[in-house]
Amino acid sequence: MKEQKLQIFVSIITNYFNQFGNEELVVDTPYLLENQQPKVHDYTGVIGISGVQKGVVYFSATSALLNSILDSMGETDKGEDNLVDLAGEVANTISGNARNEFGSEFHISVPLVFKGSPQSIILPKNGRSFIIPVSWRGQIGEIVVCLQD
Repeated sequence: MKEQKLQIFVSIITNYFNQFGNEELVVDTPYLLENQQPKVHDYTGVIGISGVQKGVVYFSATSALLNSILDSMGETDKGEDNLVDLAGEVANTISGNARNEFGSEFHISVPLVFKGSPQSIILPKNGRSFIIPVSWRGQIGEIVVCLQD
């Protein structure tokens, strides 16, 4: 994946967090993960990508990060259902906005959302994943992008 495409995902997640006001999202240096089992945080939303490009995009975050987002939305219900929904919403927003950038041949699935660490996340065997670590209000998350042309 070219740096220009990776920058699209950085811009998308930055714009997502900008809607919540003054606190700036900190994006650490993206790094490459040869497709081993990636780490996940408390909640993860996975979007399958098909069409011209194939792969996955996922957003994984700690409960604390998701709770901070819910606070910024004015949501008082911090129950598990809302945390799961929010992880899926962020993953869907990232992928949906990427589709706007990459075109109509960038097909996205509905989010698969889970709590905790699954036995495995299927990543394309011949691909490489780029991890984009983020933090906001001192809480951490990451976007994982694994796309093959």
